[in-house]
Amino acid sequence: MISNEVKAPWLSCYGDVPPTLSYPEGTMWDAVEEMVKKYPKYIAYNFMGCKTTYREFASQVELCAKALRAIGIREGDRITICMPNCPQAVIMFYAVNLVGAIANMIHPLSSEREIEFYIKESGSVVALTLDQFYGKFEAIRQNVDLQQVIIARIKDEMSPQLKAGYMLTEGLKVKRIPSDAPVVFWNDFLRGGRKYHWKYRVERKKDDPAVILYSGGTTGITKGILLSNYNFNALARQILVANPMFEPGDSMLCVMPIFHGFGLGVTIHSILANGGRCILVPRFTAKSYAKMILKYRCNFIAGVPSLYEALLREPCMKKADLSCLKGVFCGGDTLTVELKRRFDKFLDEHNSRIHIREGYGTTECATASCLTPIHLAKEGSVGQPLPDMYYKIVKVGTEEEVPYGEEGEICIAGPTVMLGYLNQPEETEKTLRRHADGLLWVHTGDLGVMDSDGFVYFRQRIKRMIITNGYNVYPSQLENILDAHEYVQVSCVIGVPDPIRMQRVKAFIVLKPGIEPTDETKEKIMAYCRKNIAKYALPREIEFRDSLPKTLVGKVAYRLLEEEELARLKSAPQQDIEEEHEDGQETEQDKSKQEQKKAQAAVI
Repeated sequence: MISNEVKAPWLSCYGDVPPTLSYPEGTMWDAVEEMVKKYPKYIAYNFMGCKTTYREFASQVELCAKALRAIGIREGDRITICMPNCPQAVIMFYAVNLVGAIANMIHPLSSEREIEFYIKESGSVVALTLDQFYGKFEAIRQNVDLQQVIIARIKDEMSPQLKAGYMLTEGLKVKRIPSDAPVVFWNDFLRGGRKYHWKYRVERKKDDPAVILYSGGTTGITKGILLSNYNFNALARQILVANPMFEPGDSMLCVMPIFHGFGLGVTIHSILANGGRCILVPRFTAKSYAKMILKYRCNFIAGVPSLYEALLREPCMKKADLSCLKGVFCGGDTLTVELKRRFDKFLDEHNSRIHIREGYGTTECATASCLTPIHLAKEGSVGQPLPDMYYKIVKVGTEEEVPYGEEGEICIAGPTVMLGYLNQPEETEKTLRRHADGLLWVHTGDLGVMDSDGFVYFRQRIKRMIITNGYNVYPSQLENILDAHEYVQVSCVIGVPDPIRMQRVKAFIVLKPGIEPTDETKEKIMAYCRKNIAKYALPREIEFRDSLPKTLVGKVAYRLLEEEELARLKSAPQQDIEEEHEDGQETEQDKSKQEQKKAQAAVI
C-alpha cells in the first residue's frame, strides 16, 4: 500500500512528473537565494503597508547574519524566535540558517513556564521576541542561560501612515521597557552587523538540523521536533509540483504562524523558495483576513477549518470577487464534509475557478505530506500523498500492513521525515521505525484508511477514539453529521468517563445566528441524531455554547472540554451522575452483550 504504486492520478493532473523529484542539496537559505538571483525585483513580502523586494530581503538577511556573528553565534547554536508573522521573524529565521545555527520556533503567546521549558529544552543562547512580550522573558531571566534577548517592535516595520494609527491604538497598550533592561533592540542589534567584516556564511549539509518545532506528538507530551534543511526544501519542491498553476510572483496570504509547521513550511518557505510573495499577517481576525484577501487579490490562501467557517460569516465577503484565487488549502484540523460543501459553494458564487483542497500532515514530516489533487477530489478524503511521500496503513501497535479500505494507523515515509525528537531517544524510537521494506516510517498516532486509488481518509487521533459499551465511536464522524444540521454552526464531540458504559458521548454545539438554545432546539437536533447515528454512538448529552475553545493555532481544543468535564464529574454528587443514565439506560440484553464483548476482547 505504498503511494508510488498509485501515482497515476498525480501524473494525469500535473503532467509529466518524474518518478522521483530532484531536491536542493543546500540549506533553506540557499534555496531562497536562488530566487534572489532569478527575481531580484520581485516582492518577497508585504507587511503593514510596506513591501520588500527579494534583493532588499537578501541584504537584510545578510546584515542580520553578520550581527549574529558579531555577538558570538556559531555553527550549531540554537536561537529562539518567539514572534508572530512579521519581517524581523522571517529575516532572523533565514539569518540563523545562513550562519549555520538552529532556529527554535515558539509561540509568543506561550506562558512564562512554557517559554522557559522551550529555551532550556533547546539550549538556546539568544532569543528574539516582541516588545509586548518582554515581561515574560524578564520573569524567567534568572532561570535560563540566555546570553542575549533581542527586542523587535511591530511599528518599526510599518508604513508611516499605519504607524501613526498604530501608536494611537495598539501602541499605547505596550508597556514601556525599562531603560536599564538587559536587552538589545532590533535596530541596535543590526548596527553590530554593519561593523562586522569577517566571514559569516557557514556551509551546511542538507541533512544538518535547521529547525526545532514543537508538537504534542503521538503521546500528548510536548516534544521538540528536529527538522533538517532537506526536509523543508523537499516540501517546497513537492508543493510546487502539486500546484502547477503557481507562478513566481504569485502571492500567499500568510496567516498560519511561522512557529507552526503549516505556516513555516507551506505558507512561508515553500513560497519564498519558489519566488512567490508572502503577505505577512501578524495577528488573525476573520475581518482583517477577509480584507487582506480583497486588498492584495491573493492567489493562494491556507488555514484551519475554523478560519473558513469565520470567512463565511464576514459581511465584506458577500460581494467579493475571488477570481484571483489559484489555491485554497485546509489543514491542521478535520474539515467536515458539510463545511467543505458550504465553502465550495461560496467559492462558486464568488467567481472562483477552484475549490478548497484539504490536506494532511504532521510536524514530524515538516507538516503537509498529503493533498487533494485539483480535479480528483473524493468526499471525506484528505487527498493523495505528495510526490515521493509514501503512505501505508498498519494495524495499530504493529508494523503489519492492512488491506485497502481497512482502518489502522497512518504511517508516512519520505524526504520530509524528521531527524527525531529533541533529547528524547526513546520517544524517537517509538515513532520512527525502520520497517522490513527498508524505509524509515513515522508512526503518526492517527487513524485512517487508504483506498485502492491511493486516496487517504483521516479519521482522528487514536487517543481521541471513544469506547462506549465495547463499541468504537469516532468523534470526527459524529461532528460531520452534527455540522450538517440546519441549526448547527460547529460542534465538538468528546467522551466522558462513565461507570456503566466506560465512556458516554457528549456533544458541544454552537448554533447558527438566530437559533435559540432552547429545549425544543435540542430535541430537534436529537431527533435528527437518532435518524443518522447508530444507537450506541448517540450523544447522551448536548450542551450549547456561544463558542468553542481554540488552541493557539485555531483548532478546536477538545482536550480543554474533556478537562472541564472531568473537573465537573469530580465535583458532582454521585446521585447526579447516576441520574444522567436514566434517559436511554441499557437493557439487560445490552449489558449482556457488553459483557460478552469484554470477555471476547480478553481472549483476543
